[in-house]
Amino acid sequence: MKVRDADILIVPGYTNSGPDHWQSRWQAKLSTARRVEQAEWSKPVRDDWTASVVKAVNEAERPVVIVAHSLGVATAVQAMPQFQRPVAGAFFVAPPDVANPKIKPKHLMTFGPYPREPLAFPSVVIASRNDPFCAFEVAEDIAGAWGSLFIDAGDAGHLNADSGFGPWPEGSMTFAKFLTDL
Repeated sequence: MKVRDADILIVPGYTNSGPDHWQSRWQAKLSTARRVEQAEWSKPVRDDWTASVVKAVNEAERPVVIVAHSLGVATAVQAMPQFQRPVAGAFFVAPPDVANPKIKPKHLMTFGPYPREPLAFPSVVIASRNDPFCAFEVAEDIAGAWGSLFIDAGDAGHLNADSGFGPWPEGSMTFAKFLTDL
């Protein structure tokens, strides 16, 4: 699949992805990419956030490829039962452990628990060994339950601009390969 053949939905996490974040950079470079906007980036409400993703998927004109980061992963996965349009694949980066009672802020737990059934489309989960929002083993277990290709990003923090992942060329190459394989 080529970029022009898909509606690429960028699904940021808690507080959105700023201009230096790899998601914002990809959105600017990929001609068919658009961000799923949320009314309240700093006060996520599961039903509102999932409704935004459902609307974006169901309004798509081409097969959808989801590119989600952090709480965007939980949002996209929780929205899936309401999708009426085909999803070609999902590229999930740094899923948070929404079942962890120590997660901050606490209301992020309302996005869990994650479903444990295999996803109906190809997916990739990329996780860091030192992500403060999810233990590596938890991310690996989630990916296994979903039937996702699991990629170990090493010690990469939360894979966001704050941990040095603005341009993220390795991520771009991995996404390009994923898209080609769809």
